[in-house]
Amino acid sequence: MADNSFRHIVRIANTDLDGNKYIIDALRKIKGSSFTFSNAVCKAAAVNPRKKAGNLIDEEIKKLNEIFNSPSSFGIPSWLFNRRKDYDTGHDIHLLSSDLGFIQGNDIKMQRKIKSYVGMRHAYGLPVRGQRTRSNFRKNKGKVTGVQRKKAKSGRV
Repeated sequence: MADNSFRHIVRIANTDLDGNKYIIDALRKIKGSSFTFSNAVCKAAAVNPRKKAGNLIDEEIKKLNEIFNSPSSFGIPSWLFNRRKDYDTGHDIHLLSSDLGFIQGNDIKMQRKIKSYVGMRHAYGLPVRGQRTRSNFRKNKGKVTGVQRKKAKSGRV
């Protein structure tokens, strides 16, 4: 027997989630939500993480949306947030979807503007976090140039 309350697409935090997946796996499809953060959201909302996302009732979906909008007010620790000590406000916040990309882009622009080491590495298209560049990252630097042999002199026997 088919259950009429099953939804194939569930909308949480302005993201369409697959209703056939477990809720803990479906929440990871939201940009800015990791495994640990989605597990904490499920615990705060008192939702079984092994429940299918399509079987959630409206109250549970509403509760999940509220927790994603303000996770600190529901007891989620600040060390799980993806933006601690925000540059502008100084508060611990958690960003999702398009806000996350926008803020990251602004951070990179600011670093370029003040000409920090990280900003200059971004500007030159080089790795930022100390990786080696001799053998990797050639797609950014150009074609690989190998060692050339010296040409043999024609006068020798």
